[in-house]
Amino acid sequence: MTDAPADARRAAFPAHYPEHVALWNRPEEDREGTPLLVLLHGYGSNEADLMGLASYVPAQFTVASLRAPQELAPGAYQWFPLMAAQDFTMDAVEAATEYVLAWLDDVRGQHSSVTVLGFSMGMAMATSLVRRRPHDFAAVVGLSGFAVDPSSAGAPAEDYGYFLDGDLDGTLPMFWGRDQTDPVITQDKVEYTMGWVRSHVQLTKVTYPGIGHSVSAPEIAHVKEFLELSVLKG
Repeated sequence: MTDAPADARRAAFPAHYPEHVALWNRPEEDREGTPLLVLLHGYGSNEADLMGLASYVPAQFTVASLRAPQELAPGAYQWFPLMAAQDFTMDAVEAATEYVLAWLDDVRGQHSSVTVLGFSMGMAMATSLVRRRPHDFAAVVGLSGFAVDPSSAGAPAEDYGYFLDGDLDGTLPMFWGRDQTDPVITQDKVEYTMGWVRSHVQLTKVTYPGIGHSVSAPEIAHVKEFLELSVLKG
């Protein structure tokens, strides 16, 4: 017998996408009722990259790190092509978003809430998830990344149908940490993201001079505090 709801979810992303692969910080029998923090790695990385953060977030959280679906090379993955690449499309962003949501729909029932944390391209994924499902998340954390501008791929600048930005009323807590001289995230992405966050989320924005395109210890301490205040006490 087939699982019709699961099959319907999987139909939203390409058939060649693999089965989901995730790392967890605790066994399944210890996850029930805990808040879930989902880690989304950057371009060319994998699910192991961010798991070191698990020991620095509040102990109440179950942490899972998900692998992106497109393989670039052994051990290196992307959620979708780089926005500067010729094969970048919003269809690819939508497919990756549905891929993550299908996995989340299978695991969220165990948890009291779901928060997403993304680094670099992973931040693009994290923000895409909350833009598609505005009411499904307790908070979002973005580190050294950006939100996807649909117009960069020729989609309508306003009222892009896949993202339900109109349902984001400015109450969703979001932490955004970055270095203002990050050499990887281009200024056009920063400007679009700044405009988007100002209109749609309750933003905590902190800059970290000198970290470049990376994550620092003070930043992770701020993320921990943000999760305590916005999710555990929120």
